[in-house]
Amino acid sequence: MEKAQVGGIDAGQCAQGGEMDGGIWNRVAGRPVASLVLAHGAGAPMDSPFMQGMAERLAAREVEVFRFEFAYMAARRVDGRKRPPNPQADLLRQWRERLEQVRPQAAGPLAIGGKSMGGRMASLLADELQPLALVCLGYPFHAAGKPDKPRVAHLETLRTPTLIVQGERDALGDRQTVAGYRLSAAIDVHWLVAADHDLKPLKRSGHTHAEHLDACADAVAQFLRSRV
Repeated sequence: MEKAQVGGIDAGQCAQGGEMDGGIWNRVAGRPVASLVLAHGAGAPMDSPFMQGMAERLAAREVEVFRFEFAYMAARRVDGRKRPPNPQADLLRQWRERLEQVRPQAAGPLAIGGKSMGGRMASLLADELQPLALVCLGYPFHAAGKPDKPRVAHLETLRTPTLIVQGERDALGDRQTVAGYRLSAAIDVHWLVAADHDLKPLKRSGHTHAEHLDACADAVAQFLRSRV
């Protein structure tokens, strides 16, 4: 699973993606295909290598991206102290508030999503918020080591057009396990060969992590174009 950078995070890391307003924009030249608000996973910040790499790849494919942090991660940025995620109700409230702040700044149709936990929180709000689409990168279908306790009830009735990009050997929902779930017809799962929760493939698969991240960005951009 995605790890935070060694030694913590600091505000200086945020300048690499664009202007700051409590988050990072990766803009595109001209009108974007869509504007994707992307939340981080439970253990790594908005400027982790995964989040940075995906935002840059999507922007290169005409999808502008806004990344933000939940309060617990923003506090860690200040003092370097690790904290568990905020309670779910707080995370959902923060998602709503952030989306309303970002909406006037978006240059294209607004989509929401995230890495792991960030995507799961977005999925819980998608039908309420009615975005263009929902994008989940490495969805946590169950907690680590607990496939008998799936987090999929709301995915059975989800109405929002949804793309989940998932590694075939994701420890939080591999291909065999997910095949046993009943998912809404609005959900398309795009599988990456031999990939884990961070979309990293086994070396013997013949694929590289960079190739899988490119394939992920291709799938997301194509999906969003199909919704416009």
